[in-house]
Amino acid sequence: MSIGGIESIGFTPLAAPAVAAPAPAAPSATSGKDFGSMVLDGIQRLEGLQDNADSLAVRAASGTLPNIHDYTLAASEAEVATKLTVAVRNKAIESFTEIMRMQVG
Repeated sequence: MSIGGIESIGFTPLAAPAVAAPAPAAPSATSGKDFGSMVLDGIQRLEGLQDNADSLAVRAASGTLPNIHDYTLAASEAEVATKLTVAVRNKAIESFTEIMRMQVG
């Protein structure tokens, strides 16, 4: 009894994919922004998340919010964004302190 390959039942083995040369990278949308405007944009987005969570909290307390999980998600999102912002701020302060400790000359 001979056993044929997988091709005998209609399957064909996959060929290795051809790897093309990478396309040149398109300029990103943030390439023209400076650091200060990115920080301000991030703070404004954080403020928007917190305002949304606050308004949903008021609606949940007054009973006009049909789905309480909307508030829970918004509050969690605002909390995570706040923690991330504080961590970035702490790292920036730590970096600035280390730079100020460097000796020149």
